[in-house]
Amino acid sequence: MSNLRDAVGLRMAYGQTGSQYQTEFEPATGTVWGYFNPSGRPCFSLGLLKDLRAHDNALAASHGKVQVENEQHEVRYYVCGSRTPGVFSLVADLGLFMMLIKSHSRDELAHYARMCVDNMYARIQNYYTSNLVTISMLQGDALGGGLECALSSDVVVAEESVQMGLPEILFNLFPGMGAYSLLTRRIGMRAAEEMILSGRMLSGTAMHEAGLVDVLAKDGEAEATVQEWIARNAKRQNGTQAVFRARQVVHPITRQELDSVADLWVEAAFRLQERDLRMMARLVRSQERLAEQESSEPALEVREAIAV
Repeated sequence: MSNLRDAVGLRMAYGQTGSQYQTEFEPATGTVWGYFNPSGRPCFSLGLLKDLRAHDNALAASHGKVQVENEQHEVRYYVCGSRTPGVFSLVADLGLFMMLIKSHSRDELAHYARMCVDNMYARIQNYYTSNLVTISMLQGDALGGGLECALSSDVVVAEESVQMGLPEILFNLFPGMGAYSLLTRRIGMRAAEEMILSGRMLSGTAMHEAGLVDVLAKDGEAEATVQEWIARNAKRQNGTQAVFRARQVVHPITRQELDSVADLWVEAAFRLQERDLRMMARLVRSQERLAEQESSEPALEVREAIAV
């Protein structure tokens, strides 16, 4: 068994059966591979957020270790990806937003925002461990909350043709669960605001040129590119991790900052007009059709809805 566990690429599944967040562990490199596997629309539903938080809470509580086959293993790299073909994650749960706004359920919408921030902040803080590097692996489109999640990692790896963007301005809102903080640290306040206010989608190649994608992968090769990056950095993992922690010291993102922006987002959500909700409903319908279909370009309809 020990020889098998030394084999690079060998992974062992672990975690809750039926979870919307599926996890595997690769002992040879100390890598957790986590995959969004939402039931229904490929967005951050309450169910996915709860399953994601349950896994990550356990990781933080164990000080960066996971239990696989009754053994504790130290995690050195934590890769986040998606099981949905062509999609990393598309915006947040807009259907839930509409329902809560129309029913004037302010506390419930604020609770959803806090759940998103819970997940974001823990990843930004590397799950409060001292020897863990986080990596986002984009094999498909990342929009809205999906892009926010991707940017919360130390390293962002994306394929050339995937589309990324923050479409919230199209229905008169803004991304309120970390985008402003994360973008500002990477590209500056002016460029961050331009991206948020434009609502435009950009390819992985364009985002790499903008400094928001760290490692560009050819289409279909994101996972292999992540494996290569881990292999190249294995001998200097301690120094690499320390540089990423230094980034947090020099440009810290506090929980108070994220919570305050999320509060602004909730207030803005309850100022939306009927025309704004109609645009939101259009995106929800596109997400629902995406969840029901199988296509070589599964996110195409959502892209088109945002582009109009």
